[in-house]
Amino acid sequence: MLGLDPGRDREDLHLVVGAQLQQSALPGKLRVGEILEEYQSFYREPADVGELVEGLGLAGKVKDYYRSLSGGQRQRLSIVLALIGRPKVAVLDEMTSGLDPQARRDTWNLIEGVRDRGVTILLVTHFMEEAERLCDRVALLDAGHLTALDSPAGLAARARGGKTVRFVPSAPFDDHLLTGLPEIRTVKRSGSHVIVNGTGELVNAVILTLAAAGVTAHEVEVDSSTLEDAFVKLTGRHLREEGIPA
Repeated sequence: MLGLDPGRDREDLHLVVGAQLQQSALPGKLRVGEILEEYQSFYREPADVGELVEGLGLAGKVKDYYRSLSGGQRQRLSIVLALIGRPKVAVLDEMTSGLDPQARRDTWNLIEGVRDRGVTILLVTHFMEEAERLCDRVALLDAGHLTALDSPAGLAARARGGKTVRFVPSAPFDDHLLTGLPEIRTVKRSGSHVIVNGTGELVNAVILTLAAAGVTAHEVEVDSSTLEDAFVKLTGRHLREEGIPA
């Protein structure tokens, strides 16, 4: 890893790799500030602890004992400790498990900033929204086996073969007006609605082609496939089933 042998170069590797576990525990009678100072001492050039604790909402907890922290606060502290050494690679395991929605988004903002500074992040998560926002590549695992590896958009495109646009036309038109477009696979009708399935710049292709024929698309709805759709299609199981990793 990073040109280092984990066996021979173990100490050097510890300086450039950070890890946050799904569950961890520290001595309950240590204060948060004491824990941070101890971890800072492990590294030659530690990160700005103030920036990290502020970004993860722990600035007011520095003087508190570890045992007094909630589960979500302990989770956030474990992320701080994983990043405190300015790692080149950070392994984050279910980093937002137990966090409320606002804390989860604050954590995402922090991780995006770390990633933008050139840190490689290996993120283990079952939150597909999290993977779609943060990851450049996603590996879907099913029962310990690699099912697929692609960009979030690439995996999502496999789920339902692309995007679906549903709309109500302002005037009648022949389906051949749309079926001849390279972005469009199928055109179906459901009452007053037209349902178009395709890929690429599907919405623009539909709206511009209709407009050129004097037809306006009303009540436009776009249904894009997601990573959860991809997981269901590629594994045959739903993410919310208990015990299924992703």
